[in-house]
Amino acid sequence: MKYVIGVDLGTSAVKILLVNQRGQVVREVSKTYPLIQEKAGYSEQNPEDWVDQTVAGLSDLLKYGDCDPKDIEGLSFSGQMHGLVLLDENNRVLRNAILWNDTRTTRECREIYEKVGKERLLQITKNPALEGFTLPKILWVKKNEPEIYRKAKTFVLPKDYVRYRLTGKLHMEYSDAAGTLLLDINKKEWSKEICRLLDIDDGLCPPLLGSHEEVGTITPEISKVTGLSTSTRVFAGGADNACGAIGAGVLQDGKSMVSIGTSGVFLSYESDGNKDFGGKVHYFNHSAPDAYYTMGVTLAAGYSLSWFKDVFAKEAGFDQLLAGVDRVPIGSDGLLFTPYIVGERTPHADANIRGSFVGMDSSHQLKHFVRAVLEGITFSLNESVEIFRENGKRIDAIVSIGGGAKNETWLQMQADIFNARIVKLSSEQGPGMGAAMLAAYGCGWFDSLQECSDRFLKVDKVYDPIEENVKKYRDLFQLYKEIYPATASLNKELMKYRN
Repeated sequence: MKYVIGVDLGTSAVKILLVNQRGQVVREVSKTYPLIQEKAGYSEQNPEDWVDQTVAGLSDLLKYGDCDPKDIEGLSFSGQMHGLVLLDENNRVLRNAILWNDTRTTRECREIYEKVGKERLLQITKNPALEGFTLPKILWVKKNEPEIYRKAKTFVLPKDYVRYRLTGKLHMEYSDAAGTLLLDINKKEWSKEICRLLDIDDGLCPPLLGSHEEVGTITPEISKVTGLSTSTRVFAGGADNACGAIGAGVLQDGKSMVSIGTSGVFLSYESDGNKDFGGKVHYFNHSAPDAYYTMGVTLAAGYSLSWFKDVFAKEAGFDQLLAGVDRVPIGSDGLLFTPYIVGERTPHADANIRGSFVGMDSSHQLKHFVRAVLEGITFSLNESVEIFRENGKRIDAIVSIGGGAKNETWLQMQADIFNARIVKLSSEQGPGMGAAMLAAYGCGWFDSLQECSDRFLKVDKVYDPIEENVKKYRDLFQLYKEIYPATASLNKELMKYRN
């Protein structure tokens, strides 16, 4: 039996899957690493932590069981998007990586609009200037840490740096490059125009390649530490959402996915880069060859739930925390939650907005708050669904992956709030499976990613919307949408009191 490995470099942990030719996950390893938050709005990680934990995870993967390392033909990656890793002339890390959920760059976003122009930026990159993207972070370092910036010879994104350490080869692939605000999405090349207008040396931008393309093989040093064979082929991989889409089978027009991890994403397949959403949703190159995807983002989806657990029910496990939500009525007995605890992305690109519980009274118990958090996360994602429908997309069935696919009450809630059939896969591994599928396709196991998807992915269960629930949630959703405009100016003023 032959195998491939999918490495999913997330925000809180790296998850590594060993997958056989039938698409079965033979072994799974997860290793965590810390988040560095020096002040409000800052979010960083040490890239060496990613490397150390990935190497440790690969070592554990091979340590147990009877898999011959020479039977592992390929390895590929999925990675958290947008994070800035600056490297010097020797490809050494110059500072901690600034992550996707870091919101310090509001001024830099304004600078991009002033110098490039909002419309021109949308024409080239298909995306607006937002704090989470990579380009504003480069400008922030240039302005605030000029000595570090002068030493910088190239930049990469998180998974690209880990891949470099495993192979000695430095590249970036299109799906992740699309999230930098420096890529001409349709031409699939770095925009020299944007670099020139912002006085950035385009030599900082690394070589580009496709997600399924081979980068190299495992180095002897990594082979010695992990047990992997130096003959194992390493493929470029893709952005976490692109890989999540592959792992959910979103490879044709009409296919959509909702992914609830640390952040939340509603994503739809696009066969070309010519649709115009006016910058209301993200528009990126897919990891599938010559394809694209559009998506809306909730910055703190699963993170809202884990934050709530850590603050108010630290000793509870997630199963225990969610145990009572099915007995709480729709609307959580008059309690609404907005998941803006780190700002928001879609449809409100606002780094200052913060979360709210609205309607609290003395009768509410922990289970009411938990259900309100689940409903609030799903309402936020429904704002993205609404944008797609307003732009003519038909959304009848949605594959659900991530934490939101692990609880039956939440899956039914998604069906009712989105008013669409929710599909749960039998082996839901999301971006990690997508990375493994890119490796399988790269190794030549299949003639297309669609053929790989047909072999690897199976439907476990579907959840159809319940008409009575749909009506109730439709009314509640209108109330939910009133909270943002009612609290935006208040939260902006409250930012003055944050350290």
